Amino acid sequence: MDVPKHAVITSFLSQTKDRFHQYNPTKTLEERLQMASEMDGVSGVEMVFPYEVCEDPQDMKQLLGKFSLDVSAVNVNVKAEPEFRNGSLTSTDPEIRAKAVQFIKNAKDYAKAVGADKVTCCPLADGYEFSFQYDYGKAWKNLVETLGEAASYLHEIPLFIEYKPSETRGRCFVDTAAKTLLLLNDIGIDEMGVTLDFGHSMYGSENPAEAVSLLARSRFLYYIHINDNNGKWDWDYMVGTHHLLDYLEFLYYLQKYDYDDFMTSDTSPTRWDIKGTFEMNTRLTNKLWALLKQQNTQELNAIIAKGDYLKTWRWIEEKLLSL
Repeated sequence: MDVPKHAVITSFLSQTKDRFHQYNPTKTLEERLQMASEMDGVSGVEMVFPYEVCEDPQDMKQLLGKFSLDVSAVNVNVKAEPEFRNGSLTSTDPEIRAKAVQFIKNAKDYAKAVGADKVTCCPLADGYEFSFQYDYGKAWKNLVETLGEAASYLHEIPLFIEYKPSETRGRCFVDTAAKTLLLLNDIGIDEMGVTLDFGHSMYGSENPAEAVSLLARSRFLYYIHINDNNGKWDWDYMVGTHHLLDYLEFLYYLQKYDYDDFMTSDTSPTRWDIKGTFEMNTRLTNKLWALLKQQNTQELNAIIAKGDYLKTWRWIEEKLLSL
């Protein structure tokens, strides 16, 4: 694609909070959608189900139409219910696991009704803090069974799994791109995908560009969240503010593998203007995307293949950094 399609997660367009402070005024869902529609370069939203949507999907569809917004994904939350505190999809209680599966199935129904093409799920309640706390093999078996059941429902709405190293658990069971692909291979349903969050990949000591390559060469779909952090925690900063060159390489590989889905901003505008924060994400991403499009990437591929990084760096220095 010539210019990436951009979306925002609606949660970040209203009041947010951390352990000590609250940020920004509370906005209704309609006010959030209106704000998203007024952002330069943004044409879609990712909505959090079941907490931040209209109860009737037809009402939601009407609101989206009012503001000419597409849905990049329906993000199903399987961590917020009190009974999910000690795990949802991997809970030792089969009734709790069944409830988490039903949440995902309901999200698929909702996605179909509003015209979304995917459901994404980040199983943050599923993990551990201490040695000897969980039976890892049993937890993996539960993940395969619960996500397999959820994914097998409404195949036309693929289920994407978003991985994260930690939060709300000290360590999440699904914490890397490679492990997520292993999980999907064990489940064995082709209509599934992986949600790659640039920030999760960075602070999890992955290389996001390499993760894109793994996903693109698999048989599964993939979907992108963009942000940045300092490599120590998932701060959800604006893109390029800490890892500009890594982000540029990330975009290079997205172009190389012809990524054409939404790039959804998973960024938290705590101390900064909400609209300006997301417009910075789209503006910088589009500029870097265009810069890469202008280059002779075959020349870069040839230089990389020769293995002399000093020549590779000179190309980057002159062509991308204009130094």
